[in-house]
Amino acid sequence: MKKVLKKLTSRLVITAFIILIQFGWIAYTLYTASEVNPLIKLGLRVISVIFALYVVYKHIKSSNKLSWVFLILFAPIIGVPCYFLFGRSEMTKNFRERMNAVVDMVAPLRIRQEQVEEHLLATDRIASKQSSYIRNVGNYPVYMEQDSKYYKTGEEVFPDMLEDLKNAKNFIFIEFFIMEKGIMFDSIVDVLEEKAREGVQVRLIYDDMGCVDKLPPRYYHILQKCGIHCACFNPFRPFLSIVMNNRDHRKIMVIDGKIAYTGGINLADEYINEIERFGYWKDAAVRITGDCVWNFTSMFLEMWSYITKGTEDYNKFKVVSNDNTALIDAQKGFIQPYGDSPLDKKCIGEAVYLNLINNACKYVYIFTPYLIIGEELTTSLVNAAQSGVDVRIVTPAIPDKKMVFLVTQANYENLIRGGVRIYQYTPGFIHSKCFVVDDEYASVGTVNLDFRSLYLHFECGTWMYKTDCVMQVKEDALETFAVSREITLKECENNNVFFQLVLSVLRLFAPLL
Repeated sequence: MKKVLKKLTSRLVITAFIILIQFGWIAYTLYTASEVNPLIKLGLRVISVIFALYVVYKHIKSSNKLSWVFLILFAPIIGVPCYFLFGRSEMTKNFRERMNAVVDMVAPLRIRQEQVEEHLLATDRIASKQSSYIRNVGNYPVYMEQDSKYYKTGEEVFPDMLEDLKNAKNFIFIEFFIMEKGIMFDSIVDVLEEKAREGVQVRLIYDDMGCVDKLPPRYYHILQKCGIHCACFNPFRPFLSIVMNNRDHRKIMVIDGKIAYTGGINLADEYINEIERFGYWKDAAVRITGDCVWNFTSMFLEMWSYITKGTEDYNKFKVVSNDNTALIDAQKGFIQPYGDSPLDKKCIGEAVYLNLINNACKYVYIFTPYLIIGEELTTSLVNAAQSGVDVRIVTPAIPDKKMVFLVTQANYENLIRGGVRIYQYTPGFIHSKCFVVDDEYASVGTVNLDFRSLYLHFECGTWMYKTDCVMQVKEDALETFAVSREITLKECENNNVFFQLVLSVLRLFAPLL
C-alpha cells in the first residue's frame, strides 16, 4: 500500500495528472463550443483538413504522416492539439536559434584529419563512403583508433568508469539521460566531489524528463553546492508545451579529453544489476581513447553552452595530436563518434543504421530494446535478409513498457516473413543499442530503433570499422543468441480477429509512441 501511495504522489504522476487536466480542458472546450455553434464545428473541420495537408506537405517519414493524418482527420479535437504539442520534432524558434548559434561556434573546431580520410579510402571505399556521410552531414570527423574496449554489461564498465574518474587531472564532463540515487550514482558523485575539491573542473548534465521520478526537483542546486557544475536539460514543468517533446537521450562521459564512454547505460542501479526490475538487465558500453574523444567533448560543450547560455574558449578542452603515422603503420582501425539532433532534420542515427544494413554482405546482428520502425528500415532489413545476409535482431523477453512491447511484437511477423530472425532475450531486459556487421563494422550508442529516438531526441553513437571492439560485439551477439529464444512465424500468426485489430491499430499509431 505504501509503495502504491508513493507512486501516486510522485512528481511524475502528479505532473502527468496536471498536464492531462490541461489537455482534457482544451479538448472539452473545443468539443462544447463545436456542439453549441455549427460554425465552430465547421471551422474545426476546415482546420483539421489544413493541418492534414500541412503534415502531408512536410518533409517527414510517410509512416509518421499516415499516423498523424488519420488522427487529425478522424478526431480533430484531439488530433490537432496532439500534433501541435507532440508531432513536431523542432523546438520553439528561440530555442532553435540558440542551439544553431552554439553549433555554429563549436562545429568548425572539429577539424578533418585528411591523412586518416585518405588512408580509409585506400583501405575500403565502402567504409570510406559510410564515414564520409557522417562527416559531411553531421560534421563529425573520422579518426584512427588508439584504444577501444567494449563492455557486455553495466557491471563490467562501472569499475573502469570509477577508476578513470579517480585519475582525472583537468576536467570531467558527464551527460546522461537518467541519473538516480543509489550505489552507482552515489559512488560517482562521491568521486566527482573529491575531484572538484582537488581543482578538477567537473560539469554534469542530466535530462529533467528522464530524471523526473528519479531525482528531486532542481537537483542541480544540490550538486552545485558540492562543487559540481551542473545543468538540467529542458526542465520539466506541468504545462503543455512542445519543448517537452525533445529529450537529451545521450550518454557521454569524458575524462580530460583523453577518455570517453558511451552506450546504453544510464547512472542508476538497475543498469549494473544492483537492483532487479525486469529480470537481468543487459546493457552495453564502449570506452575509447585518443583524438576521437574530441567529438564527444565538443558534443558535450554544445549542449552545455546551449543550456547555460554561455560562451568560452572551447579549444582549451581540445586534446588532439593530428599525428597518426604510428597508428596508420600499426594498421589500427577507424572510429567516428557522432551526434544526432532533432533540430537539423537529418536523422544521422537512422542513416548510419541504414548504411550498415544496406552494405552488409554476410551478416547483421542487432541489439535493441524496442523495435518500432518505419518503412525504410523494414525494407532494408528484409532486402538484406532476402539477398542472403544473416539478419538477426535481439529484443527483450521481459519489457519495461508493455504498450511499446506490444508494438515491438506487432512488427515481428512482417520481418520474419521477410527472412529476418528475431530473438527475445530470455534472462530479462536488453537495453543495448548495438549493430555488428561482417566482422568489420560496429555501432554502439544510444539510438534505439523507435521513432522518438530516431527523430525526436538528442542522441549519440560510435561508428567503428575494423577496431578491437568489432569482434568483441560479435562475440557478445553470439553469446546472447545462445541464451535467447528465437521467435517463429507460427507464434506471430494469431487468428483472433480482435487481437489482429489491436495490432493493426498499434502499427498505425506506432510513430506516435
